[in-house]
Amino acid sequence: MRNYEDLQAWRKAHCLTLAIYRETKCFPGEERFGLTSQIRRSSCSIGANLAEGCGRRSDAEMARFIQIAMGSGTELSYHLRLARDLDLLSMESFERLRLELDEIMRMLSSFSKRVRPQAKVVQLKARG
Repeated sequence: MRNYEDLQAWRKAHCLTLAIYRETKCFPGEERFGLTSQIRRSSCSIGANLAEGCGRRSDAEMARFIQIAMGSGTELSYHLRLARDLDLLSMESFERLRLELDEIMRMLSSFSKRVRPQAKVVQLKARG
């Protein structure tokens, strides 16, 4: 079991979520249960899945939650693009948030590669 707060990827994801909340505060009220909610949920989901993965017992489970976090990151990427295209986000805010998200996604990819081989070894030992 890992402490999720020790993960640099989690810390960056948490900072991104805080920035997302600040940026979406000024979205129109009619988007409160629409795009605002979707952006916030997908952003929160990155850190939440990393935290949940850290609470699991095996590297295989951790690898699975990293993949889920990456899926949430991809979803967030689309939501940010949509918000930009709808003029809800300035180009500057969009670029800044996307750069932060891209860095997190690279970190998750790297983390996934480090955890996955260990997970396969554990699975093979369990079978043998």
